[in-house]
Amino acid sequence: MSKQTVLGRVTQLAKANINALLDQAEDPQKMLDQLIRDYTNNISEAEQAVATTIGNLRMMEADHTEDVDAAAEWGGKALAASRKADELRAAGSAADADRFDNLAKVALGRQLRSEKEAKTAEPTIAAQTEVVDKLKSGLDAMRNKLTELQSKRDELVARAKTAQAQNTMLDAVKNIDVMDPTSDLARFEEKVRREEAMALGKQELAASSLDAQFEALDDLGRSSEVEARLAALKSGKAA
Repeated sequence: MSKQTVLGRVTQLAKANINALLDQAEDPQKMLDQLIRDYTNNISEAEQAVATTIGNLRMMEADHTEDVDAAAEWGGKALAASRKADELRAAGSAADADRFDNLAKVALGRQLRSEKEAKTAEPTIAAQTEVVDKLKSGLDAMRNKLTELQSKRDELVARAKTAQAQNTMLDAVKNIDVMDPTSDLARFEEKVRREEAMALGKQELAASSLDAQFEALDDLGRSSEVEARLAALKSGKAA
């Protein structure tokens, strides 16, 4: 996976509009679950690619440092060889002096080559550093987006469960409506009222029967007194 491809994918995923995706989804919870899986996989792939890109950058930086150090080292060797040549030439050893001057030239050539390699690598290192910075920022944005996705999913699941519980409660309340005359509770109440009315009727009936018995007893008493007075009249013993 090239660095441009990685950068494009990271940027695209980091800018994904979660709310727009949810609005288009038939089942938002399943959509979020799938997005979380996709994001997790993409982050893992991107992390590996970014790690490789960073590793390559660090290798270039190490090579650049090595070239800079080598240039400084060859410069020091060239200076030392040149001074030695000057000393030998002053002492009358022209041949040895020329040999050290040649060594100085070789060292200077290598110094120039190391400096050129270091200078050539610098624009590439700068560009690669910029890419790595963008990739790191993109990964951070992806991780934040993943956290947002997970929060959205948890919120959606909690809301769904709350709505389901409310609907269940409302259905239960509707099925136990005490004001509904067709409900079981109303029918039971009506049955109790009928039982109470029957008990009152029996009480009233019992009371009426007892009153009738007392009235019959009173009638019997009056009839006996009349008969007694009639007998007294006949025998001339009227009271």
